[in-house]
Amino acid sequence: MNRAGDRPELSTTTWLDRIFWAVLVLKGLDGVLELVGGILLLAVSPERISAIARILTQHELSEDPNDLIATNLLRLTNGLGASATLFGAAYLLLHGLVKVVLVWAVLRDRLWAYPWMIGFLVVFVGYQAYQLVLDFSWWLLLLTVFDIVMVVLTWREYGIHRARRRGQNSFSGTPPGT
Repeated sequence: MNRAGDRPELSTTTWLDRIFWAVLVLKGLDGVLELVGGILLLAVSPERISAIARILTQHELSEDPNDLIATNLLRLTNGLGASATLFGAAYLLLHGLVKVVLVWAVLRDRLWAYPWMIGFLVVFVGYQAYQLVLDFSWWLLLLTVFDIVMVVLTWREYGIHRARRRGQNSFSGTPPGT
C-alpha cells in the first residue's frame, strides 16, 4: 500500500487501474492546456489571433487551398470578436480549473472528487452529444467516447475506493462514512 493506504502499489493493479490513471493524467494535462489557452485568449487581441492563424496556415494553404484543418482554423479565427474571445477565455479558464482541481483531488484520493468528476464529465458528454447532433465531427465523437470511458472507469474506481474505506472502517471501529 502507498502512504495514504488507499491505493495499491502498481504491481497489484489491474490494466483497468493503469488505464484509469493514465487517462486521469491526460485529463489533468488537458486542463492545464485549457488554462493556458484561456489566459492567452485574454492576453492576445482577436486581430492578433487571426494574424497568427494566417501566418501558421499560409504554407499549408499554398500547397492545398482546401486543407480541412487550415481552412477551418482561418474561418474560426476570422470570426472572432471581443465577446467571443471573452466567452472562449472564460469557458477555457473555468473548464480547465475544474478539471485540474478534480484530477488533483482524485490523484490525492479525495473520495468526494469521484462523484464530482463523474457529474462534470456526464454534463460535458451531454453537451458534446448535442453538438454531434447539430454538426457531426469525428474529433468530437472520439472526445465523447473518451469521456464516456472516463466516466465508466471513474465510477469503477469510486466503487473500489468506497468498498476499501468501508472495509478499513469496519476493522478500525470507525463508523462508515467518516
